[in-house]
Amino acid sequence: MIDRIEHEFGIEESLSVLNEYVRKWFTENFNELTPPQRYAFKLIAERKNVLIASPTGTGKTMSGFLSILSALFDKALEGKLEEKIYCIYVSPLRSLNNDVYKNLTRPLEGIYSLIRESKGKEIITDNIRNVTIGVRTGDTTQQERRKMLSKPPNILVTTPESLAILISSSRFVENMKSVEYIVVDEIHELANNKRGAHLSLSIERLQEISEKKFVRVGLGATLHPIEEAARYLVGMEGEKPRQCTVVDTSAVKKMDVITISPVEDMIYTKEGKIEDEIYKEIDRIVSASSTTLIFTNTRSGTERVVFNMKKRLKYKQEEIAAHHSSLSRESRLEVEGLLKQGALKCVVSSTSLELGVDIGTIDNVIQLGSPKSVSRAIQRIGRAGHTYNAIARGEVIVLNRDDMIECSVMLDAALKKHLDSFSVPRNPLDVLAQHIVGMAIDRKWEIKEAYNVVRRAYPFSTLQMEDFLSVIDYLAGNYVGLESRRVYGKIWYDKDTGIIGKRGMFIRPIYMLNVGTIPDEVSIGVFESSTKKWVGNIEEEFLSRLENGDIFALGGKLYMFEKAAGTKCYVSQAHSNTPTIPPWFSEQLPLSYELARLVGKFRGDISSALENMEEDEAKKVVSSKGKPKIPEDAQRILDGMPINDYARTAISKYITEQLLFAGIVPTDKMILVEYTYDQKSEKDILVFHSIFGRRINDTLSRLIAINLGVILGQDISIAINDNGFVVSPDEPVEINEETIETLMRKITNSDIEAVLRGNIRNSEMMRRRFRHVASRSFMILRNYKGRRMPVNRQQISARLLMKAAEEIDPDFPILKETYREIFEEVMDIGRTRELVARIADGSVSYKFVETVSPSPFSHTILTFGHADVVLMKDRNDYLRYLHGLVLDRIGIKKGRKHRVKK
Repeated sequence: MIDRIEHEFGIEESLSVLNEYVRKWFTENFNELTPPQRYAFKLIAERKNVLIASPTGTGKTMSGFLSILSALFDKALEGKLEEKIYCIYVSPLRSLNNDVYKNLTRPLEGIYSLIRESKGKEIITDNIRNVTIGVRTGDTTQQERRKMLSKPPNILVTTPESLAILISSSRFVENMKSVEYIVVDEIHELANNKRGAHLSLSIERLQEISEKKFVRVGLGATLHPIEEAARYLVGMEGEKPRQCTVVDTSAVKKMDVITISPVEDMIYTKEGKIEDEIYKEIDRIVSASSTTLIFTNTRSGTERVVFNMKKRLKYKQEEIAAHHSSLSRESRLEVEGLLKQGALKCVVSSTSLELGVDIGTIDNVIQLGSPKSVSRAIQRIGRAGHTYNAIARGEVIVLNRDDMIECSVMLDAALKKHLDSFSVPRNPLDVLAQHIVGMAIDRKWEIKEAYNVVRRAYPFSTLQMEDFLSVIDYLAGNYVGLESRRVYGKIWYDKDTGIIGKRGMFIRPIYMLNVGTIPDEVSIGVFESSTKKWVGNIEEEFLSRLENGDIFALGGKLYMFEKAAGTKCYVSQAHSNTPTIPPWFSEQLPLSYELARLVGKFRGDISSALENMEEDEAKKVVSSKGKPKIPEDAQRILDGMPINDYARTAISKYITEQLLFAGIVPTDKMILVEYTYDQKSEKDILVFHSIFGRRINDTLSRLIAINLGVILGQDISIAINDNGFVVSPDEPVEINEETIETLMRKITNSDIEAVLRGNIRNSEMMRRRFRHVASRSFMILRNYKGRRMPVNRQQISARLLMKAAEEIDPDFPILKETYREIFEEVMDIGRTRELVARIADGSVSYKFVETVSPSPFSHTILTFGHADVVLMKDRNDYLRYLHGLVLDRIGIKKGRKHRVKK
């Protein structure tokens, strides 16, 4: 049963549950209890499962641990504390593990010191041991591991992968049977992915071997829906979740945030001037703060900002640093240490400092461009103000007009605590395969018994026996044809008795060396098909997004993707001037569905307030310099947003331009289908203004392209972004309202999954994702007998195995999981089905318009693929050209004409 506690306990009631020495240490070191502590101390002392949602700097770690430390010191004082593991702490980050180790060492030493002072020499005769703590991750040395085996710590700090290894270590597992508590930190970073599904099975396997039912404590910052996170934490007993009390103090930290447009006019202000103003804003904020943390959305963006702050703003080498995942671990730890000491004026990061690594006091957070999610914005800005009663100050500096609306709505939602939702992956069969092998290593299992243990993990609570048995059959080598591909059974399965067990002496090392969910990825070499000349490198995730005919920029030139083989990608010179996918697409986070819907609603509200203006009034808004005069309702909406005056002006002009030009603004309840001419590609195109986020647009655009291709009898190219997508027939063709009505009828009556399966079956994404799933399932062994298989060989094997799997059974579990991963984790087939159903019942409408040139809302969608640094000027010239056409059409002359570069 999941329940929320609404009323906090009193200070005395909270402290009364603590051991006297633990209480004394706490009151000597802290002046007060933070909000989560006023709930958690008593609940955990009562051995209740607890999920704590609270911002950074509110004492979450102490909330989750102090009652556990108290219970362990009770054992010590009673002489019952043995060299056993009583508590396991799991986090997704090794650096966070090291922080927790350091942060718990201080109270452990302090409390033991108080006991020694009180007991004097008696402490030796009474055999009162101190509570011990140890870290076990991939970085732990062999010497430390051996020591931990003979003298296990009372508190074990580890990662999901190391925990999975330890529970199948025949000697070490004896030390884990005494576990009474498990603490899962940064639960929001685990519950929504396969790594978290993997951890949930490890926890259930641990519970199976534990001597008693242990207490589960979850810690997180931004959790919605919080009950779903609680179910993930505690798992299931039968058909119902175990008991969990939710402590939600996520709203206690105040925020002071604003969206900043660096200039009044984002279209006609020169690029150099915009960049100057951005860095002036950054300098103003950084200069006024002791320490500032700047977030970009890409690693290359991080390096560019650091370079420019040194070159333009003359920041010294010792004042500023970069922090991102491409840097060495030593470099990142050095930056974190300097931050903690207050030795740096500014640190620029991509995503690597989002999570709760202790970096000391940050005065201010700057976000460059949209982080694409309300929860992520709160997480990042929440790094400022290191105490719970401090105000988290943050500025979001926007880079274009769509960014401006998106970030304004995002910060408004953040202030109102409207979080994005996460979803738990359901029944990932590759993760299941790993754990079945791990379970078989532990002992023999009856099928029903193993199935019940698996279903206690919340991500697998809906697992069907049919799917469970298909994975068993695969692992037992019961699919004919796999051994000829050197895929051998990992377990044995006696169907007569219904018993499974490990097969062979090498299965344990195979499991230990290949466990985990994070795939091997490498840099992909790009070569010209005709000359075999090396052009450059791209990331593998970027390659997986490419379809035949896609055009992308590399080194300032445009190339068309033709094919990939292993770790090589073959291209030809592109004849088009229009990229279909930007080079950083794989790094760019997708706009969340919830934020997209809020943006759509805002568009509807503000356009309703602006649309009743007379045409002359509307033209004055667009052509005005400075703050335009707009209707009171529209002004009231904009005045209520956390934005600067430049942003208010730009938003009112942007929406009014769209209304004057197209007569309609696309919203969350209306998809605008715009048939227009793109001067850059010299093609008639369809722009679908679909403000539902990139994952849904990825799914919907494929459905549109496939069905439109059938209607028109030709191939269709697509280019997607968060606000919509462009559909381009390869040959000139007339499209009208009747065409779109026919198209929508076909979509609403189609079998969405079957259509998409046919579309992605031969795609690079399918081939790459199949390799990931196959390696997680031990179909491809990344490590075997001390040798590591290179990624190019893994990919070649995957290609052959995928073909074999399709011949064996279209529902072969590894194939089935690959499709599920693509549909549910890359795309969003569930919400796309809901959207298509809403189109069918009319609750989401669509409107067809034909325009002589692209409408204002099309411009960012059309130029999305040009966002390469070398092509940026070309992109901005084209934006000005398109905007000039808009102004000509609505009867406003402004500035000089910009020619489009063909």
